[in-house]
Amino acid sequence: MKRLIISTLAGLAITAVAQTRLSLEECIDLAKTNNKRIESANYSLSAGEYEQKSAKALFFPNLSLTGNAIYTSANGSYDSGGGQLPIVEGGEMSPDKYALFPGLKLSYDVDWLASAGVKIEQPIYMGGKIQTGYRMTKLANNIYRQNKRLTESEIVVATSKAYANVVKAGELLKVANSYNSLLTELLRTVESAYRHGVKQKNDVLKVKVKLNESELDMRRAENALRLAKMNLCHEIGRPIVDDIETTTDLPDVSPEKDAQHDIFDRPEYLIVESQSELAKESIALAKSDYMPQVGLVGQYGYANGIKLNESKLIDSWNFLVGVQVSIPLYDFGHRINKIKSAKAQYAKAMADRLYTDELLSLEVAQSYNNLDEAFLEKRLAASTVESANENLRTSRLQYEKGTETLSDYLEAQTIWQQAQQTEIEARINCYVKWLEYRKSVGKIN
Repeated sequence: MKRLIISTLAGLAITAVAQTRLSLEECIDLAKTNNKRIESANYSLSAGEYEQKSAKALFFPNLSLTGNAIYTSANGSYDSGGGQLPIVEGGEMSPDKYALFPGLKLSYDVDWLASAGVKIEQPIYMGGKIQTGYRMTKLANNIYRQNKRLTESEIVVATSKAYANVVKAGELLKVANSYNSLLTELLRTVESAYRHGVKQKNDVLKVKVKLNESELDMRRAENALRLAKMNLCHEIGRPIVDDIETTTDLPDVSPEKDAQHDIFDRPEYLIVESQSELAKESIALAKSDYMPQVGLVGQYGYANGIKLNESKLIDSWNFLVGVQVSIPLYDFGHRINKIKSAKAQYAKAMADRLYTDELLSLEVAQSYNNLDEAFLEKRLAASTVESANENLRTSRLQYEKGTETLSDYLEAQTIWQQAQQTEIEARINCYVKWLEYRKSVGKIN
């Protein structure tokens, strides 16, 4: 029962879907909008932009509210004791005159110590750490941008290929239908001739065999078109049961004149270039830990605490300003090993960059060769179609005049069908190779 319900609902869903007409540009826009990789790349780019703004803010003063309260039971007293002190007259101590000194008795109680205020800190020299960090965020942002560009180019190529497959499948179906129509018409002619005793039964059977084969080709073409549409729906984020109808032909591509076979515009090249620069900046960042750090500090606030003879010793607003200096001395190899690690990472990044550059250059050369061959194949296929059309026309006239056998005429029809199919496949393949070439030189997005 479950299987019956599911199959019934699926059948209703498929039959209820209306046909949707979409152009290539509309499909690409839908693919970009619905693709989760694009969404992820956008989030990474946004995060990188915020990181860059955060690093830039370190150049400016940092303003903060500060406050603390500490309680301690520390207390004590001091008694200097009393006695007589000599009197000084005229700058000289009198030998026989004394004054009574009652003594000094002090008691203190720390109790609560509290302070609050506004604090401002301004870095003056941090060994280049802030400048290096800011440059690193800019490089990271460039990596995020190129990664988004790479993702978009991959989506454009994948969607364009899927759209091209729908166009190809539709045109191949038309050829299959036309071939079937030729055979159907021929079958009627041969059956009529057989009824009038002009043709043999064997001729009728030959045409029926070809007609059966053409019906199978039609079914295969229909299934291929259905699968191509489902794949296109998958690429653009639509339900795969949608019936997509293409509204425009594919762009008519032409050979690349004055083609630049370099890789400098490719997002992959720009990514590895930024990664190597990022590794280089990591060395400068590690070296900044060896440099002195100087900062300016200012604070204005209120302080309260310490009782002296039951009277508050500190109870006032005050202003503080100073310079903080930190000079690293020795850390048992912590900093030097960080520098060595950064240098090793930079060497690795440069090796990866050279390896990637070679692969990208090979890919450009291969894609250009494929495109050159595809244009030649397209030109030859178009010439073959012209010859096949003329051969079919001549064969039909000769068959109707009785100067050519049925087998020769059937062969001419088969050659015509194959030539049409080859031309369609060559034309679509040329467009696909053109896409791949433009992607290999960074000319997509």
